Order: sequence, then C-alpha cells, then structure tokens
Amino acid sequence: MEVLTLSEIAQACSGEFNSDTEISSVCIDTRKITKGCLFICIRGERFDAHQFADEALEKGAAAVMISEDINVNGAYVKVSDTARAMLELSGYYRRKFNIPVVGLTGSVGKTTTKEFTYLVVNAKYNAIKTLGNLNNEIGLPQMLFQIDEAVEAAVIEMGMNHFGEIHRLSTAAKPTIGLITNIGVSHIEFLGSREGILKAKLEILDGLTENAPLILNGDNDLLKTVKSDDHKIYFYGMEDNADFKAEDITEVNGNTEFYVSYFGKKQKIMVPLIGIHNVYNALAAFSVGYCLDIEAEMAADAIASYKPEGMRQKSVVINGITSIEDCYNASPDSMKAALQTLSATKGNKKIAVFADMFELGDYSETAHTDVGRMAAAFNTDYLLCFGNESKHIVNGAKEKGLENAFWFDNQEALVDKIEEIAQSGDVLVFKASRAMHLENVISELYKRWES
Repeated sequence: MEVLTLSEIAQACSGEFNSDTEISSVCIDTRKITKGCLFICIRGERFDAHQFADEALEKGAAAVMISEDINVNGAYVKVSDTARAMLELSGYYRRKFNIPVVGLTGSVGKTTTKEFTYLVVNAKYNAIKTLGNLNNEIGLPQMLFQIDEAVEAAVIEMGMNHFGEIHRLSTAAKPTIGLITNIGVSHIEFLGSREGILKAKLEILDGLTENAPLILNGDNDLLKTVKSDDHKIYFYGMEDNADFKAEDITEVNGNTEFYVSYFGKKQKIMVPLIGIHNVYNALAAFSVGYCLDIEAEMAADAIASYKPEGMRQKSVVINGITSIEDCYNASPDSMKAALQTLSATKGNKKIAVFADMFELGDYSETAHTDVGRMAAAFNTDYLLCFGNESKHIVNGAKEKGLENAFWFDNQEALVDKIEEIAQSGDVLVFKASRAMHLENVISELYKRWES
C-alpha cells in the first residue's frame, strides 16, 4: 500500500480526525498489526473491535478508525460507519492507480474462473488476485489496499447475498473489464428469483469504467439476453452466438482439451481439470486475455499451468479408486456440473457422495429434489447423501428410478457404505456446501483405504 495521510483519509470518508499522521497499511485484526497501520474498528455480530482500539495503538498502529464516542490514546479518524468507510476509502485509494482491473462475479464458478483469469493476466502483468473468500464488503477493500506502484493489474472477485452489494463493490473496485460467469440459483433465498439474481449481478455495471468491455457466458439463458449501449459485450460458450466458442472438446488423462474459435482465429487450450464447466471457466479467462491484448498462446500456456488447491476439483487416486474432491461450496448448478464430470470420467461404477446445499430458502426442497433427479438422468450408479436437506436428493433420485440412492444421518455410516461398495476402477465425486464438512468423510475414507 502507498502512504496516505490521516487527513486525506478523513476527507475521503467524510470523517473527522484529531491529529495528522502517515498511514502505510490498513488492518482490521489486532493479531496482524504492523507499525504505521490504520486499525479500523469493525463492529460485527459477535464482537466490536472498538474495545481493541488502544491495544492496536500500543502494538504500533499509527491511528485507529472509530465510529463510537470512546477515549483513544492516540490518533484517530471518526466516521459514521467504519465498515462503510473502509469500503469508501478503498475506492478512493483504488482510483489513484491507472491499471487494468478485472471485476468478476457469478452464481457458480467464480473462484476457479478467477484463478484461470489471474494466470492469464499475470502472464503479461504483475498482477494481484482476490485471496480466499475476501470477496465481500469487508474483504474486497483489503484486496484493493494491496495495490501499489509495483502492481500492474488486479483480478477482483465479487460475491453477494443481497441487492446493492455488487453495486457497492463495483463502485469501489472500478473494474476496467467486467465478467459474469452465469446466473443460477445461489442466494435465491434473498433475491427471490433467477431474474432477481441477474439484476443483482448486473450491478457490476454501476462501477464499470466508461467503455469497458463486459464478458458474459452466452450459453446462459439469462445472460444471453443482456444488452448494453455503454459497454461492448463479448459472449463466450459453445453455442453459435459466442464470440469465443469452444470446439472439439475432448478429455485426455484427466485433462480437458479444446479449441477456442474467435474472430476468425483458433487456439488450442488444455485445462488440467475435467468437466465441461471448466471449459467455460477457461473460455472466460481467455476472453479477458483477448481484451487485454495478451497473446493467445501466452493465455493458453497460462491456463495449462493451473494447479487445483484445497477442496476444489481435486482428483485423487487411491487403491485404483478415483475420487474427485469438490467440497468447497455447492449450488444446484455446481451439483449438476459435478454429475456431468462424474458421468464423463472413465471408470466402472460412478458414485456421487452429496450433502446439503445452503442459502436456498423456500426453494431448498425443490432444488435438492432436482439434484436427485439429475443424478438419475446422468445414470449415476450409487448416490450416497448426508444432511437433513439431502433427504430430498435421495427422494428425487428414487422418483426417477435410481434404486441405489441412500441417505445417512451420520458421517461414519456414510464412510462405512462407501468402503463397502467402492472398488478399484470406480469413480467417486464428493460435493457439498462447505459447512457440511464433507472433507471429514474424505479424510476418514482415505485413512481406511490406505491402511
């Protein structure tokens, strides 16, 4: 972060300050205090960081940002709302830099698309990307403050649950390229309908810089209808309307290969993952590269260098059994993608291990039931489910004739069943919302297999 003065910060946030000083970084966690930082006292649901203001100063913070009338033994800037002020300040700070900023959002696939896009952008520019889940109104500012004179580009992910959130994030980040991966049903509990989700995602236009391109999944039924008089729209996908069209898709040794056809040119792409959804993710990243004048071959090489991390689409083979781990998050759309991947992966029995999806509200029973129906449609051999809502997955599968669909009320019984039926040559996919902790099932299962 480049140095700001406290007086400058106060002006940017419509606040007041008691004494001027220089600020070299921003922090919201007293465990991460660095000398010369501004400690922002965020009031959360379970704690209020105002109680740590003096501790932050004692640890080396140059000043604190507060919104309450408290005695502070040092420099402070007072604002009406510290969380909102941090977002406003990050927007002020971001506008100091004339660099490409890719702002991306979508119902599913955001994070993998972000990783592909970062690799492509970083092939030409010294880039930063959103880390972990820092894609909300508290996390995004922390990423924008990472920009300094050495940073040449940024890839910023934007998440949301409610109307107005993408507006505020985009207004702060000021993307020079906008990207929406798809419109599914994630967060429909708060947004009412897929049309509501589209409206919320299109708030990215509110911060998109003048004449900036907007990149959309042209195969998505709602995104393909989007029009704009202010921004050039590029569509990617597999249908004929795509500006960046995937052709000749094949899966080879755990990789997916295809050609992208664009404006009379072709480029071969190799994605070190399986699944059609990853073709879309790679197409999106390649489209960004095109908009930034990154050579096609350079973009392709960057995508090929991707390495999955954590619990995202990681493929593991133990005792001849292939397990596809994808337990970071789940929605009906990503469950469908998991089933497509399972169906397309070579193997004997195809076993889907699913647990609950969250944030579906009144749509939850229908959504879980539909996932079960999809499992039957993809000719899944076994469907094993855990979690209260996942009972509906099993019901949907049995309704469509999938007899080997089982529900378990505890993880140990689920592991026992997998151990009983899985044999060398079989393929399993694990998919659930993060809070279901399906990784515990995977860990216990691997221990048994390896012993």
